[in-house]
Amino acid sequence: SEGGTVTLIARRAEVLEAVYAACPSLSRGQARTIFEMTLEEICDSLDRNEAVKLRSFGAFQIRSKRERIGRNPKAGGEAAITPRRVATFKPSPVLIARVNGLHVESGEDQD
Repeated sequence: SEGGTVTLIARRAEVLEAVYAACPSLSRGQARTIFEMTLEEICDSLDRNEAVKLRSFGAFQIRSKRERIGRNPKAGGEAAITPRRVATFKPSPVLIARVNGLHVESGEDQD
């Protein structure tokens, strides 16, 4: 949806439908299984602190953030922010170009 917000559930259903449409030999159940296995493998890799690179799309990785002192924006008081791991995503040049309405050959992707 152009400029709108779509719930994750609706977008997930669209991706599943796209996988099913792209592979007519698969049943909807098989397409769902492949999709779910793919997401599970990405999550498992990140859990093992391994970067996940998807050509022409981007890279996911886990970054450790140290403990620090933050501020409550409403009250202005200081509060300790505990150390944690966060998932980050860096889009590929191909994805960036596509979002900006440009066309880049996927072979030019350095990610």
